[in-house]
Amino acid sequence: MDREQLVERLDSEFCSSEEGRRAVSRQARDLADSGRIEAELDYELTVETIVSNLADAPAEYGLVERWNWWIGSLELSHGNYQRFRVRSDIA
Repeated sequence: MDREQLVERLDSEFCSSEEGRRAVSRQARDLADSGRIEAELDYELTVETIVSNLADAPAEYGLVERWNWWIGSLELSHGNYQRFRVRSDIA
């Protein structure tokens, strides 16, 4: 998963701050490096899959809220995803 490409897509797809894009891309890189998505859900974590999942969040959510919404869904369905959340005091 290309972090720079993700930052560019997040910028073009979602209104967000630079801090928010950096925080989400950092957590996305950590999630990709963990291999959990591939192991548990049987698909590769790519820029496209991230953007697609974030687009499913409620329209009124900002980028960080969208990320945390998706991570929350993964937490509910599979457990042990909380460590990939973006803390609200960071972004």
